[in-house]
Amino acid sequence: MKKKETEPETQPEQTAPQEDYYDQLIRLKADFENYRKRVDREKPELVAFGRQQMLLQLLPVYETMLKAKSHLDKQDTGELRKGLELVFKEFEKVFAGENVEVMDCVGKPYDPMRHEVLAALDCGDDKDGLVIEEAAKGFTCCGKVIVPAKVCIGKKREAPQEQPPAEEK
Repeated sequence: MKKKETEPETQPEQTAPQEDYYDQLIRLKADFENYRKRVDREKPELVAFGRQQMLLQLLPVYETMLKAKSHLDKQDTGELRKGLELVFKEFEKVFAGENVEVMDCVGKPYDPMRHEVLAALDCGDDKDGLVIEEAAKGFTCCGKVIVPAKVCIGKKREAPQEQPPAEEK
C-alpha cells in the first residue's frame, strides 16, 4: 500500500496573518465609527461657535446704535427716529432668530458670571450687592453669557469710625 504523503501544516501559519488582518479591519471599522459619531456630535457645537463669533461682531454696532437712539429720543428728529426704529426691528429679528437676548440687570443681585463691575457706589442697606446702574448691556445666546454687562453695584455706607482723641503731651 502506498503511503499518502501529507501536506505540511501550513494552514495554521496562514490563518494567523488572516486573523490579524481581520482583527485590524474590525478595529479600524470601530475607530472610524467612533470618529464619525464624534464629528456628528461636535458639528452643532462648531456651528454655534461660528454664530456666536458673528454675533460678537454685531453687538458693538447694536450697542452704539442704542446710545445714539437714547440721544435722539431727547430731540425732535422725526424721520431719523423712524429710520432708526426700522434698523432696530431688523436687529431684533436677527437676534431673536439666533436666540440672543439682552440681559436685564438693574435691581438684580450682582453675579460675577454675568456682570463686570465698573464701580461700587454708596447706597443704603436695601441695595447692598444689587446692580444700581448699567453702563453697557450684556447679552446671552441660548442661555450662555456671550457679553457680560458692565455695571455699577451698590455697597452699604460704612459709618465713619471715631478716632480716640489724641493724648496731650
